[in-house]
Amino acid sequence: MNKNYSIPGTGVFQYYTFRMAMAVIVSLLVTTVYGRRLIDYLRFKQVGETVRNLGLEGQMQKSGTPTMGGLIILLGILVPTLLFARLDNIYIIMMLVTTVWLGAIGFLDDYIKVFKKNKEGLAGRFKITGQVGLAIFIGWTMYFNSNITMRQEVKLPVKYDVPVDFHIRGDKQVLTQDIKSTKTTIPFYKNNEFDYGKVLKFLGHGYEQYALLVFMFFVIIIITFISNGANITDGIDGLATGTSAIIGLTLAILAYVSGNTLIADYLNIMYIPNSGELVIFAGAFVGACVGFLWYNSYPAQVFMGDTGSLAIGGIIAVFAIVIRKELLIPVLCGIFVIENMSVIIQVGWFKITKKRFGEGRRVFLMAPLHHHYQKKGFHESKIVTRFWIICIMLAIITVITLKLR
Repeated sequence: MNKNYSIPGTGVFQYYTFRMAMAVIVSLLVTTVYGRRLIDYLRFKQVGETVRNLGLEGQMQKSGTPTMGGLIILLGILVPTLLFARLDNIYIIMMLVTTVWLGAIGFLDDYIKVFKKNKEGLAGRFKITGQVGLAIFIGWTMYFNSNITMRQEVKLPVKYDVPVDFHIRGDKQVLTQDIKSTKTTIPFYKNNEFDYGKVLKFLGHGYEQYALLVFMFFVIIIITFISNGANITDGIDGLATGTSAIIGLTLAILAYVSGNTLIADYLNIMYIPNSGELVIFAGAFVGACVGFLWYNSYPAQVFMGDTGSLAIGGIIAVFAIVIRKELLIPVLCGIFVIENMSVIIQVGWFKITKKRFGEGRRVFLMAPLHHHYQKKGFHESKIVTRFWIICIMLAIITVITLKLR
């Protein structure tokens, strides 16, 4: 005879909030306890950072500091996620693939720099190819996987052959279906849903067949831009790690409200079935960033290298895409965007003026932007603190947009 056994107290593991808390705790333990051992091992193997002399105060003192510390972040993310998240959840699978995929590309880049003594590391075209490959995987999965749906209000007669649910919203009854959709969220807009499938509506009849191409284009741009933005931001102690922790906490809030049918209905935002599981991954991500910050804050005992920076940027981008909040990224990831744009502006203006006047001119004293402030005499810790404050303000603005509708 088959019997069902129940261990008292195990029911608590059904709650996202409990598993998220456990993920944060385990992630902090992994990054702080085992992070120390990994730093000692990297120092023993002489896996040190080679610093180019850019004329910045205190820069050359960092030469020889252990790099490839992004491995600490990766472990801090993967271990708690594997322990506490549902591994059959498609959203968790995509986040794990993203972490390993971009972590491997960054690791290969750091390996070439450190062990092959090639300061250029992995060629830029190979990094971009890897990022685009990941974006294609994410976009294709989002578009075709049957487990990825969103709840949408419908009216009779329905055109989708899926179950219809009845809900009471305010004082009226509404019908909803969990369907495949290319819609996402637009910030600062009352009816804030944007459909990628309608971008090419001006082409007339048959424009819907290009919805996948439009969606894929946006996904590729977002993932490559933010992943490289995090990589560029990782230039002074604690800057990329601290801002990523703040962004990760905000994404955890967005994932929780998007995956909770009651809160989503109250805020009148799109409900994404099964996306609440991402809260556990977000907890592990925040814990890993905060734990790593213990060793990466000024003066840094270890650098994350591309192993960490490419991965955390890609994780943030993919996370925002899967909860359909990617158009919030220019606000939420404002620091990454500003840092990226400062480099684009500097390089672009230099090339334009060199072609026009025969001599290249600069907009900033040095790019990316944090180096500009270093050149102006600002101490690293002051720059990081001010950037963190800006990031917190942007995170608050991002959360507020949920209620603007």
